[in-house]
Amino acid sequence: MNYTYMVRCADGTLYTGWTTDVERRVTCHNAGKGAKYTRPRLPVELVYYETFETKEEAMRREAAIKKLSKERKELLVAQWRKI
Repeated sequence: MNYTYMVRCADGTLYTGWTTDVERRVTCHNAGKGAKYTRPRLPVELVYYETFETKEEAMRREAAIKKLSKERKELLVAQWRKI
């Protein structure tokens, strides 16, 4: 399975990425071994994810989410929390 995910950084910003293991990836971010963006903004908290069959689908969704405004990203997070 492949995942597109968002984490909220300690400074309140959102980081979007893709992975094959969400829990491992969040642990990696919090260990300071994740993306360069999240390293100075620890800790991070998983706030959103979607699952996909292929890596390509997850990467396409990551790119689409990254193009969204902060408000639209926050709406995705809010809707996901209600599920």
